[in-house]
Amino acid sequence: MSKKKFQRAYWISMLFLLLPFIFPLFEVANRPIPLILGLPFSLFWVCLWTFITFFVILIFYFIDPERRKGR
Repeated sequence: MSKKKFQRAYWISMLFLLLPFIFPLFEVANRPIPLILGLPFSLFWVCLWTFITFFVILIFYFIDPERRKGR
């Protein structure tokens, strides 16, 4: 994957991973019940998307073309 394609994929992914945290999509999760793992649904929503974002960034780290050049 070229550096330009990698950067484009990275920024598009980050944009889509940010959307569940902002107004229109967060309204889906903005309610106190049901409880999931003892957390209100809105807090669970934020934690879930934080972990998903972390794993997507980790994947991008491992497929980064500049990281591979250093080897």
